Amino acid sequence: MADLILHHYPTSPFAEKIRTVLGFKQLAWKSVLIPPVLPKPDVVALTGGYRRTPVLQIGADIYCDTALIADVLEHLQPEPTLYPEPEKGLSRILAQWADSTLFWAAMAWNMQPRGVAEVFAKAPPEAARAFGEDRAKMSAGNMTRLRPADATSAYKSYLRRLSDMLDDKPFLLGEAPCIADFSAYHPLWYTRRIEAVKGILDLTPAVIDWMDRMQAIGHGAPGKLGADEAIAVARAATPHSLLTDSTFQDDHGIPLGSAVVLRAESFGLEETHGTLVAATRTHYTLERSGERTGTVHVHFPRIGYVLKKAEG
Repeated sequence: MADLILHHYPTSPFAEKIRTVLGFKQLAWKSVLIPPVLPKPDVVALTGGYRRTPVLQIGADIYCDTALIADVLEHLQPEPTLYPEPEKGLSRILAQWADSTLFWAAMAWNMQPRGVAEVFAKAPPEAARAFGEDRAKMSAGNMTRLRPADATSAYKSYLRRLSDMLDDKPFLLGEAPCIADFSAYHPLWYTRRIEAVKGILDLTPAVIDWMDRMQAIGHGAPGKLGADEAIAVARAATPHSLLTDSTFQDDHGIPLGSAVVLRAESFGLEETHGTLVAATRTHYTLERSGERTGTVHVHFPRIGYVLKKAEG
């Protein structure tokens, strides 16, 4: 099998989620560092427009969104599992809450003025401005951001609820971590990085102990790879999806082979154009061709994404 290539940057919370999953699975992977803000020409060359972090590349297959990336890694390395029975459905629902509701409450707390001042203390003034403008563009549309006071109340409540779940077990749903743990961990990991705001975690010692257990998992066995090398890997490969479900599920009246446009529902609304080559109960696959990349397949989860037929 081709190398696992993760396109990410060190301070990305969602990338930390996948880095920790890679550690849990004890997988070897290649690290391609990307910019935190646009322009991201190498990422966009592979995805066709999608620019959120991280992106997993395996040969000429490009997997977007950590929910789908986790499923791919589970297929590659089933044990230890991210989705234990009988809590499989519960773990996925809790993970979806953590990746959305918990994440945005945490980030509103993390990026209050004193948090931003610390994060960008060693960077030139234009770096903080560029980051703010970039994230404002990503959240344009129908996304509502929490005000600082509301975020504070929500984050404290969520931390207490997580603490309650850890009263009698080491991880959120049992004796071993599941996908819910990785999804809940990464926004709190970002909080812990910032001295000015991490004190909120002291209110829930059980959560801190759990975070120590999650941190001890590590990141597996990463190696380095350049962006040009990763693109060359895609160009030399033939797409071959590792996603196991293949039955066409037509919820849009769009037949396979159609030119389509796909984008996220609420954050990072950049569109990806391509030919629809799979639409199953769990994911979409778009085929794209480019001079730099050759033919690639770009994969997205169904949940959280909007599919429509291309105009013209």
